[in-house]
Amino acid sequence: MSTRPSSTPPAPTWDAIEAAHARIAPKIHRTPVLRSATLSAMCGAELFFKCENLQKTGSFKIRGATNAIFSLSDEEASRGIVTHSSGNHAAAVSCAASWRGIAAWIVMPKNAPAMKCKAVEAYGGKITFCEPKVSARNEAAARIQAETGAVMIHPYDDDRIIAGQATAAKELLEEAGELDALLAPVSGGGLLSGSALSAKHMRPGIGVFGCEPAKADDAFRSMQSGILQSLESSDTIADGLRASLAPRTFAILQQSLAGIFLVGEEEIVNAMGLVWERLKVVTEPSSAIALAPLLKPETVQLISRDRSGPGRLKIGIILSGGNVDLRSLPFR
Repeated sequence: MSTRPSSTPPAPTWDAIEAAHARIAPKIHRTPVLRSATLSAMCGAELFFKCENLQKTGSFKIRGATNAIFSLSDEEASRGIVTHSSGNHAAAVSCAASWRGIAAWIVMPKNAPAMKCKAVEAYGGKITFCEPKVSARNEAAARIQAETGAVMIHPYDDDRIIAGQATAAKELLEEAGELDALLAPVSGGGLLSGSALSAKHMRPGIGVFGCEPAKADDAFRSMQSGILQSLESSDTIADGLRASLAPRTFAILQQSLAGIFLVGEEEIVNAMGLVWERLKVVTEPSSAIALAPLLKPETVQLISRDRSGPGRLKIGIILSGGNVDLRSLPFR
């Protein structure tokens, strides 16, 4: 399905991103930036891994959720919040809502990983399951909002969410310095659009790239066609990357993205295994996908085309999350 977006609101400003960072900093982790000489040698570039898999609730999603929920007025917060998510945003919203002491209604597809559902319940979120389709998520969330009066906290089509997610790349560049490129997963586009906003402000010449499963390639097709594409459902192993861009995130990416790399299922699993083995950290498939393209020599060659400086490329990678069921790992 494809649509031509109508006029979209302006992207969050740098001031909004800085305000979001100040708002959420006391509540979240400033996650470490790790390096691996072996992985850097394998890829032919100096790699810097921003470990949001070590973030509270196990993913970067707590950044946007905290910024959005703590930006609500007292009257809005008193009505509670509603959202839809396959897992990480659901857990983050449930956690941030508990910090603020408000109710959280969460719509999740019935094929969401069981461990992510348990996390939502542990944080106090009230789950409603739906069919694993984008339309079913939206319909269920709209129904709950109408019944409860709750405020919608969309997973990515929200400036407060985007500004919060942008703080991960902001921290990465503050620590790693002058990166030549930045890679992050893309699904609904909240993380990638926020990352692009921070990276382009802090280092205008940086190349920002998205990484997407070939089985869920709507963002790639959107960027290629210039028309917003949607995907009703997908069975990729990267369960956190099954959503589609929104007009808001698409507009930001059209202005600032250098490209999107498509990644096969086996490539995702291989990258996941390498991160576990070499960095000694747990990442989920949706996170490890950001390393996968760099394991192909042609990727680094492509990124370096417009670079004339000496030395190897310096590339930042956002490891977006680490919520994986340890009882059903994909490694052979």
